[in-house]
Formats: sequence, structure tokens, C-alpha cells
Amino acid sequence: MRKNGSALARIVKEIKVNWELSLLALPGLLIVFVFAYIPMPGIILAFKRFSSIKGIFGSPWVGFYNFKFLFMSDTIARITVNTVVMNLLFILTSAIFAIVLALLLFEVAKPSLIKVYQTIMIFPNFLSWVVVSFMFYTIMSSQFGMLNMLLKALGLNTVDWYSSPQYWPFILIVTNLWKGGGVGCLLYFATLMGIDMELFEAARIDGATKLQMIRYISLPLLIPMATILIIMNIGNIIRADFGMFYNLTMNIPALYSTTDVIDTFVFRALRSLGDQGMAAAAGLYQSVVGFILIVAANSAVKKINPENSLF
Repeated sequence: MRKNGSALARIVKEIKVNWELSLLALPGLLIVFVFAYIPMPGIILAFKRFSSIKGIFGSPWVGFYNFKFLFMSDTIARITVNTVVMNLLFILTSAIFAIVLALLLFEVAKPSLIKVYQTIMIFPNFLSWVVVSFMFYTIMSSQFGMLNMLLKALGLNTVDWYSSPQYWPFILIVTNLWKGGGVGCLLYFATLMGIDMELFEAARIDGATKLQMIRYISLPLLIPMATILIIMNIGNIIRADFGMFYNLTMNIPALYSTTDVIDTFVFRALRSLGDQGMAAAAGLYQSVVGFILIVAANSAVKKINPENSLF
């Protein structure tokens, strides 16, 4: 009891000392509390046959029945592999791309133009996937798409992109980098801006080149941030970006072999069944697996280098 009291006293003291930072964090904490913690009792919906008349707590219990539609489907292996593999590719390519962009801004870009570059890179993040899907359709349309028109002009064979699933993993990766790479770059760029400039001055005096300073100063100091971001992203490795996979592919069945993921499969299934309990079961399954993966990844990082772990 005394330990809990002393811990609470330390927290209160820390808030009093850094009350400005605590005030800045308050809106974010409220959003997390309202949208992540208050709805938690609704988890029981995954184990009930929901009735709008009886409500969540009055609906009858059905045990693990709601999980059957997900695990007994003949496509569960395919959609799980697609979800995990695509997210792994997103995590790796996004980290590399964001670090390269941050290093280019930090080492090469003129200081007066950095804000212009940042604005250009961040802008795609504010476009909805619906808008992006129609933009890409004008580029990849089989008849009037700009890409096929370019292939024709070069004397090459055109491609029916929306009937060729083998190309879509690459298309999705490129689109993900274009849309989200700018935001990821900001985190690494902020880390670089926080490095003591005396380290670079000392390296320059010792005759180090730009590449040597990147290799021995910039990259090692970016590793902790990259590790934390990767651990957090691993928690969502089984939860795909529904907007991307559903809208960008136009939900075309011919592309399901490489683009169908858990979220799109659940949406199509529940749109016809209309069972909220099954939707809750799918969401709970993704959350539990994500939590386990975060803890496992953090434990692995802690064994290698405790300073780079998330907790």
C-alpha cells in the first residue's frame, strides 16, 4: 500500500513540476480514454448473440460461436498470409524510406526549403483512400489510363492492371510509401535535429566525410526511434488498412489472391450477415494477437539492447 502511495505521490509531483507538458498532453489522453478505454466493456459482444432490443449486456451468451465464421472459413489461411506479409513489407519499406528521406532533408536540403519539402511530402497523407483510388484508376485504367498510354507510345504491350493480381503487392507498397512516407520522415527528422551538433563538428575536424558521419553518428542515433516505431507497428501486423485494400483495389474479386486481407474479408462477410457479434470477435482476435506480438517483439529487443525497448 505504501509503495502504491509513494508511486502516486511521484506522479503528482512530476505533473506539478512539468504542468505545461501535462496540459499539452491532456487532449491526447482524453481522446485515448474516451475512444479506447470507455468502449472496453463492449468486448463481451464478441461472446454474445447481439440483439438490438436486449442490448449488449442483455443479449444471450454464445461462447466462442462468433469466432467460428473467421476460423472455419476456407480462405482464412490466404487472408492471414496476405495480411501479415503485406504489413511486414509495409513496416520494412516505410522505415527505410522514412529514414532515407530524413537524412536527405538533414544533410542535403537547403534550410530555407525544408518546410516546402515537408509540406509536399505530408500532403498525400491528408487525401482519403477514396480520392487516391480514383487518382490511381486514371493512371492504371486498362483503356484510358496514362500508364498504358505510355506503354503504347513506347511500343510495349499494355497491362490490364485490375485483372493482374501479381502486380498489386508492389503497387500497394509504392502507394503506401507515397501516402505515408512524409509523416514517418518527420519523426526521424526531429530525432536528427535533436542530435548535438558538436558531434558532427568533431567528426568534420577529424576528416570524416558525409557518408561516414551518417554511418557512425546519424544512423546509430536513429536506431532507438526506429526500433520503437517498428515495435508499435508490429502490434498492427494482423490489422490491415481497410481503406487502402478495399478502395484502391476497387474490391475486384480478380485481385483477391494477393490483396484480400482479414479486414476486407470480414467486411464483405458481415455486410451480408449483419452480425455485430462476429465483427466484434474479429476485432478482438486482431487486438489480442497484436498485443501478444508487441510484448514478444519488445522482449526480444530488450534482450538484445534494453535501452531500445519500448517498455
